[in-house]
Amino acid sequence: MTRWKPGDPKRATASMVRVDQAGEYGATRIYAGQLAVLGDRSPAARAIAGMANQEERHRAFFDSMMARRSVRPTVLQPFWDVAGFALGAVTAAMGPEAAMACTAAVETEIDKHYAEQLDVLGDCDPELSAAIRDFQAEEVEHRETALAAGAENAVGYPLLSAAIRLGCKVAIATAKRI
Repeated sequence: MTRWKPGDPKRATASMVRVDQAGEYGATRIYAGQLAVLGDRSPAARAIAGMANQEERHRAFFDSMMARRSVRPTVLQPFWDVAGFALGAVTAAMGPEAAMACTAAVETEIDKHYAEQLDVLGDCDPELSAAIRDFQAEEVEHRETALAAGAENAVGYPLLSAAIRLGCKVAIATAKRI
């Protein structure tokens, strides 16, 4: 994609930063809910804690970018706080495979979301593009980790995955605007 020129439609980088921060915040809350249920001793909990640390780094980056660029946060942040934690806790209560199914579903949608953002950005915002590319690679790694840990063996995996993916799509669409 070419550089933005006067007369071209503006790229919505502010909404990109807002939705990405909200998504990374939601991810930290999902993992917090999972760890609250699973504890810290199982192999799944160790993997989840590692992924949670990366998500926290992503969120901190977007928090900083929001402050520097004067981007308003989504007004739905309190909802993501509760909903993310609840999703994590419920899937973990279903078992480690369901917790991993949650991760696989979320990261599938985030990978697609980040790819779409990179297509829209082109080379107009190198700082944001580089961060998205870096974070997207880690999200794909999280999905692969979850699949390798048995996500697809979770009871009701197709339905669970579809419901979580739909929730992610709705969350992305609303955080862009609200």
